[in-house]
Amino acid sequence: MQAKTIKVVSLRTGKPREAMYRGKEVATAIFKEPVSGPVFLSSHNLAGDEQADKVNHGGLDKAVCVYSLDRYPYFGKVLGRRLDGGAFGENVTVSGLDEEGVCIGDVFQWGEALVQVSQPRKPCFKVALKLDLPDLPLQMEQTGYTGFYLRVLKEGWVAPDSELKLQQRHPKAVTIAFVNHARYHDKKNGEAIRRILEVDELAESWRTVFEKRLSQWEEEEA
Repeated sequence: MQAKTIKVVSLRTGKPREAMYRGKEVATAIFKEPVSGPVFLSSHNLAGDEQADKVNHGGLDKAVCVYSLDRYPYFGKVLGRRLDGGAFGENVTVSGLDEEGVCIGDVFQWGEALVQVSQPRKPCFKVALKLDLPDLPLQMEQTGYTGFYLRVLKEGWVAPDSELKLQQRHPKAVTIAFVNHARYHDKKNGEAIRRILEVDELAESWRTVFEKRLSQWEEEEA
């Protein structure tokens, strides 16, 4: 673990609005605004935060989106400009914690709330829309700089100055980076997939992807 207490740099929420992407109008809530004071975190989301696409965003396994400030310099160079907090449409921007230092199932105290790491973020076209870089989702996948999601184990009030305090490191120690590598690079590594599937706390949507992939790999190997 990179640090036991993680600083929250930015806390943001947003509601759906219309935006243009490739000549079409789409609804998106990726444009999030800073929260100035305490906000209630429920099992589904932060108060005032909504999703335009409820099939692929939000829900119990994706209540809060987190992204590391430590990844900003890399993409700032790619984009050729300075990036502000919430640049990737995340709810929470943190400092000192990234995909290599956090594991599926890790539990944090966040203000009154208790949260757990559930899955990597699967970047979609809306982050490309926000930052005006068409292949940004692919770049995020290929670098592994995706960010991650939290599920809520205990609801409560959180604030912009509430730190994330590690309560429990998952014993399997399967990092977000490891899961990303297996999904996007080492796709036929059955041993890696089995290790990931041993983590009960992995979000169901990602579990389905890896179970299908493992089944296909086993058929090919038979």
